[in-house]
Amino acid sequence: MKLSQTCINCCKQWLAASLVGVCALSLSWGLSGAGWNNLPDTGVLIANLPAGDAITDPEAILRYALPFENETIRKLQANIEDIDNHIRAKRWSPIVRDVKSAANILTLRTDKILATVPDNYKAEAESLLEEMNTQVTDLQALVEVKDREGIGTKKREFLKNLTKIEESMVVGYPFEVPSEYANLPQLKGRATVEMETTQGKLSIVVDGYSAPVNAGNFVDLVQRGFYKGSEFIRAEDFFVLQAGDPPGPEQGFIDPKTKQYRAIPLEVLVEGDELPTYGETLEDQGRYLDRPVLPFNAYGAIALARPEVDPNGGSSQFFFFKFDNELTPPGFNLMDGRYSVFGYVVEGKDVLDKLAAEDKIISAKVVKGGDNLVK
Repeated sequence: MKLSQTCINCCKQWLAASLVGVCALSLSWGLSGAGWNNLPDTGVLIANLPAGDAITDPEAILRYALPFENETIRKLQANIEDIDNHIRAKRWSPIVRDVKSAANILTLRTDKILATVPDNYKAEAESLLEEMNTQVTDLQALVEVKDREGIGTKKREFLKNLTKIEESMVVGYPFEVPSEYANLPQLKGRATVEMETTQGKLSIVVDGYSAPVNAGNFVDLVQRGFYKGSEFIRAEDFFVLQAGDPPGPEQGFIDPKTKQYRAIPLEVLVEGDELPTYGETLEDQGRYLDRPVLPFNAYGAIALARPEVDPNGGSSQFFFFKFDNELTPPGFNLMDGRYSVFGYVVEGKDVLDKLAAEDKIISAKVVKGGDNLVK
């Protein structure tokens, strides 16, 4: 798939324009494209907005995106992550219930957790569960004295251990990429990229379980050193920060073997689907209420930039979503399903907040999971 020469020549203009346009529309309407109804007696269209609390913690999103089935550990995860929903408002009764439920699971149902842990990891998982049991006891004591800082620290320690167990439950790869995209690099798992910028370091987890082609393209370009020296583009002050435009007339990656522009398709995995949707936005498919596994809910979501008119026209350029709770409420923006999220910034939020158009990527390297890349 090769982008037309006309599109290549105007790539810079439409990449920035399409992102700003979508974000501006999200701001002015305050909606997600979830669906439309006529306002009675006026003929004016209004939006049907999805209900429910959106998850804004990138690491929580990544945990829920892991492709495994174990209802018990998911319940345990939900109990501990729910603490954040109440602690800012000092709603202590729900926190007490969450921690008590987690303690009961670790006391009475560890056999159900271990049931889907591979045999070669069971001993380590048992050790982690014992440690988590102690951490929950510590959490109960911290909740009793309402130590918010201590609760936050202990919660992070607990979830770090839980993540290790959940990652061990992922066996094999859940699907095959369609044949028309099989020639592109694919990330069959996850990778961690450290990006050194002129403002400091970012740590990015790239998720090939949900977006193997977009994630594989990014990791491949990182390994090639493609992003070294790349300048950031301030596409819109409140929402996005873009990079990956190479110097010279080209606006994407030219494969040195084929001498052609590497075109990367839109790739969005929806909750409940067996494989991602390719080549069409969810809006174009009329799937207004469907939720992507990797949504634009978290500050620091990283996604593939692309032409507004060509879902398959992305290449090397990417953008960070600089999420704002007031201007773009989680779960109520127009970005989901229009662009391919393939990872999240998990460390360096303060650095991302400072990055602007005059800044650069000094270096980028894969520090974990590079062997998951299939070229």
